[in-house]
Formats: sequence, structure tokens, C-alpha cells
Amino acid sequence: MKRKIRVMMVEDHPDYREGIKVALETETDIELTSIFGTAERALRSLQDRDQRREPDIVLLDLNLPGISGIEALPYFRKSIPSAKVIVLTQSDQESDVLNAISGGASGYLLKTATLNQITEGIRTVIAGGASLDANVAGYILSLLKKKPRKAELRVTLSGREIEVLSLLCEGLLKKEISDRLNISIPTVATHVRHIYEKLEVQNAAAAVHKAHHFGIFPDED
Repeated sequence: MKRKIRVMMVEDHPDYREGIKVALETETDIELTSIFGTAERALRSLQDRDQRREPDIVLLDLNLPGISGIEALPYFRKSIPSAKVIVLTQSDQESDVLNAISGGASGYLLKTATLNQITEGIRTVIAGGASLDANVAGYILSLLKKKPRKAELRVTLSGREIEVLSLLCEGLLKKEISDRLNISIPTVATHVRHIYEKLEVQNAAAAVHKAHHFGIFPDED
């Protein structure tokens, strides 16, 4: 039997924590294994490697007492490199969105998201996709396309790799990209691996950010 997706939640609002906890208890493939009100306590819990159950997903709020979610993000990435971080926050500020994505977050959801959107976001990230609030995704694309190129990136993505990366940005999974481009799933996985290697990133959101920053996507009118 396939094990459940293990989730750690770092959220200081008791009512919101309880709502997420109750919702995840009804899911057959997801389990909430730990809840913390501060990033410091969550990170401290990861120091005891013999007793912890390492999470697959960290749901991370940004506006936390003590260390903020943005400040804590690199520490989570270092402590549990195999886990994916999904920012779950009220903030749609430009700086927070870009700092989270560039810092390695695999998803960025607003607290206005439905519980179904949150659970589907968890599954999407585990499957290798990027879970982005629709408005945030559109904002990222429009903003980054307008940003001036600060330097030249000494890598080249093939036309097919750019197509695959564009579809990842839309939140499509490998199976959906396979259907859209009429190529096999293993071929899609190979393209994704090559994209990450060339751009030196670990997830789709960071790849999209870097590709737009360096002007890899063709200009659109």
C-alpha cells in the first residue's frame, strides 16, 4: 500500500490551523504529521533525526512570530532537502512572492484558497508540478517578462524544453504535458530533468523564475 503524503504545517493562527487539520483528516492519501506555531519550533523538531518522521511537504506561513517564513525557507530547504515547501499565506505582495519562489518554494497559495485547492496543490507538488494561486501565477509571468535582464545566462534550452517549462508553469502534471505535446511521460520526465540541470534549480517554480529573468522565453507581443 502506498504511504500517505506526510505534511508539516507551520502556522500561528489557531483557527486556521484547526481548519486545515480537520480537512486533511478526511483525505486518504495525505496526513498531517506535525503542527507548529513558529518556524523556530518546527526547525528545532527536525534536529532529532532519530525520532522524527520527515515530512514530504511543509505548509509554511510567511507572517510568523519570530523568524518569518521567508527567513526560515532556506533553513527548511537545508534541513529537509527532499521535502517540498508550499507557502500558504495571506500575502500577495510582490516581494514576498518573488522571494519565496526564488528561495525554492514549490508552491505559493493564498489563504483564500479552498481546502480542495490546498489538497490538490499538495498532490501537484508531490507529482513534480508547481502549485501556484491563479492570480499569483499570472502576476509572476507578467512581472518577470517585464523585468530587465541583468545578465546573460550561459545555457540554452531547446524548443521542446521551453514548451515543457511553459506547461509546467501552467501547473500541468507530467501526464498532462505528455498528452498536450503527444510525447511519452518518460520523455517529459527527461526534459524536466534536463531543464532543472541546465538552470541549476530544483523545482518548476524556480525554473520559470530563472527562465524569465534571463529572457529564455521568447518575447511575446
